[in-house]
Amino acid sequence: MEKITILGSANAVAKPDQQNAHLLFETSTRKILVDCGDHAAASLACAGVELNQITDLILTHFHADHVGSLPLVIMDMWLEKRSSPLTIYGLDITLQKAKQLLDLFDWQKWMNMFPVNFVVVPEEGFEGMIVDGEVEVTAKPVLHLIPTIGLRFQFTGGRTVVYSCDTEPCDNLALLASNADILLQEAAGPGKGHTSPEQAGEIAARCGVKQLVLIHYEGRRGRQVLLSEAKDKFSGKILVAEDGMVL
Repeated sequence: MEKITILGSANAVAKPDQQNAHLLFETSTRKILVDCGDHAAASLACAGVELNQITDLILTHFHADHVGSLPLVIMDMWLEKRSSPLTIYGLDITLQKAKQLLDLFDWQKWMNMFPVNFVVVPEEGFEGMIVDGEVEVTAKPVLHLIPTIGLRFQFTGGRTVVYSCDTEPCDNLALLASNADILLQEAAGPGKGHTSPEQAGEIAARCGVKQLVLIHYEGRRGRQVLLSEAKDKFSGKILVAEDGMVL
């Protein structure tokens, strides 16, 4: 069983119908949360998933719209009496700052605090960052304003889903997206460190992607405008992500 839920689809500025971009990847044995800018517990509840079912948390980079609710996520897990370990993945600089953020709340002194394991993603990337019988996750550095990773999920059924995270077009993004079944591509640009919908279409076409999903976009521009711009460069299936969407 594999399932991807768009928990949030907005760029850094949340909208009435959009939380900041964060995602849930599920198999029968794992529930992997990617980023937690807004109130992840609430978006997970809307998706019918209990917060303490999360097995892994990947932090793609240390911008507030991607890690801002981390202390609340950890506190809510604790309040819900979590006992199983949580594994958090990220670049060294990301995890260092995440720990500093959590330390403001003296989290390690909370009574009966559950174990949290931090796994550092090397600067050059981490092939097989998560491996189990149903999915293999690879991380590669992409080109944003600060150190950031993009992600490739290879499921045992052969399907591949890629999340660009925040990035402008770059070689590592092309490597991650090569022949992907689904590319979840940020479309907040154009501009340094970001990608426009038109560029997203170009990436999808060049990489042989089967389906393009625009995410982390400026909703006030209108979804039809974003879709039209991407369609100018990519003739395959295109969706504009919405909160709660299941792939």
